[in-house]
Amino acid sequence: MRVRDPANVFAGPYVDRDSTLRNDAAWIADALAAPATRYVPVWRTRSLLRTQPSHDAVLLGRNAFASLDAGDAILLGRFEGSACFAVEIEEPAALALPPGAEFTDLRLIGGLLPPAQAGLLAYARAMLWWRHRHRHCGVCGAPTRAQSAGHVMVCTDPACATEYFPRIDPAIIVLISDGERALLGRQASWPPGVYSTIAGFVEPGESFEDAVLREVREETGVTVRDVAYHSSQPWPFPSSLMIGFSARADADAIVRTDEELEDARWVTRGEMASGAVALPNPTSISFRLIADWYELAGGRPLAEEPGVRFGRARG
Repeated sequence: MRVRDPANVFAGPYVDRDSTLRNDAAWIADALAAPATRYVPVWRTRSLLRTQPSHDAVLLGRNAFASLDAGDAILLGRFEGSACFAVEIEEPAALALPPGAEFTDLRLIGGLLPPAQAGLLAYARAMLWWRHRHRHCGVCGAPTRAQSAGHVMVCTDPACATEYFPRIDPAIIVLISDGERALLGRQASWPPGVYSTIAGFVEPGESFEDAVLREVREETGVTVRDVAYHSSQPWPFPSSLMIGFSARADADAIVRTDEELEDARWVTRGEMASGAVALPNPTSISFRLIADWYELAGGRPLAEEPGVRFGRARG
């Protein structure tokens, strides 16, 4: 399998996860007490960032917290040689924040961060969202408690003791081309003029390739072939993994939309370059799929075209 270079935003080997450390109580205790340990705070799914003079993640030391219980911290691994934990913040005013730091939506600014920092913040956000959604047992309703440095939530009822592990929702996203045009769609909730690639969640008992065929057919009525893997992207908004593909359709394929899409249409490279449609956020794999297809024809990169427009859309 060919690895895309550079990796998609939020992807890459940015942290040494070393899962063996999660059940090493002595190592965890030492790490929580070590001055070099860093903490990734998340408040209401927002990440702590500094935007001036450049965009950077703000990682805190132990002295930034008035109190911190070991059960509240989730071990992410080693980041740039130091132990690193994710921590959910109840009230930012209680933190000793450095000047210029503020909690910001990672989805909007992730592409402006150094790649390793973007990946680390996405990992922290995903883990804390998962934990927040599993505070009670789904079998018996009893409270859960964290184990394995926050990577397992266990039911506190001894008669149940169900264990919960982090989960992600796999979704396919696909650039469909008839050779000279790409098939893009838009949802009514998106900003005016924004079009993106076709995407949808994988259903139980379904392969990624099967999901591509089904989602495209359901949303646009187009039958595709030659489905090929492109790349993937962690997308913790809230807990997805986007699996990107390319596919082919016949040039005379007729497009129709279902209730999910407000519109779907064939778009030429010229229309993309001129801004006839607004394209998804460059942070997303959807833009990566579009840009890679666009650049197959040669010429300048799509992002550098003077007329190109961007908006915000899914994955």
